[in-house]
Amino acid sequence: MITLEDVRGAAGRLAPHIHRTPVLSSGSLDRLLDRELLFKGEHLQKTGSFKVRGALNAALQLGAPRGLVTLSSGNHAQGVAFSSRVLGVPCVVVMYEDASETKKAAVRSYGATVVDEGVTRLNGEARVRDIAAERGFHYIHAYDDAHVMAGQGTQALEFTEQADAPDAVLVAVGGGGMISGIATVIKAVWPSTRVIGVEPEAADDTRRSLLAGRRIRLDAPPRTVADGVQTMMPGALTFPVVQKSVDEVLAVREESILEAQRLMMRHLKQVVEPTAGLTLAPLLEGAELPRRLGLFVCGGNWLP
Repeated sequence: MITLEDVRGAAGRLAPHIHRTPVLSSGSLDRLLDRELLFKGEHLQKTGSFKVRGALNAALQLGAPRGLVTLSSGNHAQGVAFSSRVLGVPCVVVMYEDASETKKAAVRSYGATVVDEGVTRLNGEARVRDIAAERGFHYIHAYDDAHVMAGQGTQALEFTEQADAPDAVLVAVGGGGMISGIATVIKAVWPSTRVIGVEPEAADDTRRSLLAGRRIRLDAPPRTVADGVQTMMPGALTFPVVQKSVDEVLAVREESILEAQRLMMRHLKQVVEPTAGLTLAPLLEGAELPRRLGLFVCGGNWLP
């Protein structure tokens, strides 16, 4: 388990290197959905995603590593590549062969080497661990790492300083690093605020796991437009935090995710990726949600 003090320590560590992102709102969107919506704009973070927070918090505590290596579909990859540049060490990123070419190009722009030939969600973990062993590089996991989880929580710490307590916050869920960090902060600072995770129906491993009371692995790699949350099973470290501090996880349809992305871009005038649409999607499906909501906008690395 991580604590509020872990997150506060991460915030101090990260402050010289990252942005304090804004909270955005749209009167027209509020009227359309009959809600008061507060969007924490992590799409405006360095590397275009909240992922740099966790990656850099982990990297800054390594001392003098020989190099960094990770496995990622894109946003965590950029976070680790950025972190390697801060530390001045080499970086190798193992990316799935079918990952976004835009995100692969972004990773290379930070000076990292991309390994993607033949990499799938079934063999990626073995590939990254082989590279870590061969080169002596430190493997920064995308979510199953206490330092990563604490780093991700710093966005919620900022949010609690920027806004009054909402009735609930909505968070996209992949492996659970983001929602673990956010839930840790929200439940410590605003204990009456509900923490609600959102997954695609095609990738609802965390929702199924919560219902079962144990980690459930999907039968096959999920296919969803929300490419940032294509995990097959919640993390071993993140899942206990989710069980303790997350009130509910919802699953939404693909068409709702894309429509939510379009609405956010139209009304907020911001470029966001499909995964960022997850938090707004439940409102389009008539989910029973309270009136004042905080939505964490996870990333903006998208091109039409």
